[in-house]
Amino acid sequence: MKADAQDNIIEARALTKRFHGFAAVNDVDLSVRRHSVHALIGPNGAGKTTMFNLITKFLSPTAGTIVFNGEDITPEDPAEVARRGIVRSFQISAIYPRMTVADNVRIALQRPLGTAFHFWKSVRTLDVLDARIDALLEAVGLLGHRDQPAGGLPYGRKRALEFATTLALEPELMLLDEPTSGLGHEDVDRIAELIGTVSANRTILMVEHNLSVVARLADTITVLARGQVLAEGPYAEISQNPEVVDAYIGGSDD
Repeated sequence: MKADAQDNIIEARALTKRFHGFAAVNDVDLSVRRHSVHALIGPNGAGKTTMFNLITKFLSPTAGTIVFNGEDITPEDPAEVARRGIVRSFQISAIYPRMTVADNVRIALQRPLGTAFHFWKSVRTLDVLDARIDALLEAVGLLGHRDQPAGGLPYGRKRALEFATTLALEPELMLLDEPTSGLGHEDVDRIAELIGTVSANRTILMVEHNLSVVARLADTITVLARGQVLAEGPYAEISQNPEVVDAYIGGSDD
């Protein structure tokens, strides 16, 4: 049964993006239910990253509309979209390596808590953030690394720190771009468990190539191929779809 539109936190309607005549995304409809984990999968060149760039407004669509919480956000720029509570992580680790783990989270907390840009005030005025920093670090398993330089963390824990900084921005919709990319088996399990934990009271849209992670976490999967929706549904249904199997056999993941 199709979800009521009010249950959808974000919708893409007939979304199209062309580059010099080539349609990277071609007339895509996408609806993400509130408080769900929704995965975008597909072979190389399917249009997954372009979809992320369109939703976060790093790219402007050639045609179509994007609706967030019932409002058309198509004309907005990335900063406006971020202020609405749409926060994206990237494939490449994005932390401040010379700062401590705690200070990485502190920077992210400053904006939503209204303490940003007070450069003339003592650093002690930011002590009010300490309890929240500790809570976020505990949530991602990094409290014991609080005062270590972030650059010295193993790669998997750097990704966990990114989750903490993303959560500090209090996102309503988290877009996760390859959250388990480059991780060993143990770290994949840790990040998958973390995604499951943080999804309890927010919505997650993720691009992920590890199908065991997708099967474990995703409520709904949208399969893209050549810029169009090939199939959509739960993992049990998608994994048995002959067109999806053919798409993966016929191309390598990006």
